[in-house]
Amino acid sequence: MAETKSPAPSHKGPLEVRVRRIHRRDLNRAWEFLKLVFRDVNRETVEYQRPRSKRRFLEVYSSEWIEQLVYEVGGEIVGYSECAFEASGDDNWVNPRWFEKRGMRPLFVEELAVHPDYQGRGVGSFILEQLQHLARTRGCTHLVLEVAENNESALTWYRTRNFTKLDAAIFLAQKVPGEPDLLPPRRIKPRPTKPVEGTPNAGPIPQEGGAPTLTSGRKARLVRAVSGGSRKKTAAKGAPKPADD
Repeated sequence: MAETKSPAPSHKGPLEVRVRRIHRRDLNRAWEFLKLVFRDVNRETVEYQRPRSKRRFLEVYSSEWIEQLVYEVGGEIVGYSECAFEASGDDNWVNPRWFEKRGMRPLFVEELAVHPDYQGRGVGSFILEQLQHLARTRGCTHLVLEVAENNESALTWYRTRNFTKLDAAIFLAQKVPGEPDLLPPRRIKPRPTKPVEGTPNAGPIPQEGGAPTLTSGRKARLVRAVSGGSRKKTAAKGAPKPADD
């Protein structure tokens, strides 16, 4: 798996983070960046946080209602944000009517990612300010996003910036006692010394395309039975007919 290298600005002096809209040529770099940022989080959460799949990521680029922004230091991606002005798509996770009933016009933050080497250096705050600016210019009243409940570092970061928990689903699990679907090993009886009558395959096995193979003893009995039957039949033919009364 290709990993995003740590940004290494080529110029000296104070570092600046710049924001711009994503370009098609940035898609592969941004994808690798997101895999790096969310790699450890995805190992510890039930539901994959981000990104869902590369196919979905590439489809987002063509969406009319989604903004994708990259944040760079010295030409290297150090941050990424993705937001939507409408709840849409096959993997939509919100009920728009919930917000309408409360007079809220949300900007849905689908992604907010900071390179591990730049966390705690003001990049995340800059990204959040950019999203707030977009919300104001588009007439939105709230930023709404999803965070795994056990992603403690992210939850702490958002809570210190006045994010509060909304009505949301929580993953619950109940252990169900059960049994294996395959039976355990079972002892079988020893092979009998003599064929047991009525047992499948107790008799001789027929040869393919011919009659059953007979032992020498069975052959002799069969010959005697056939020859005896022939003598009886011949004697019957030579006997005189009884006289008529």
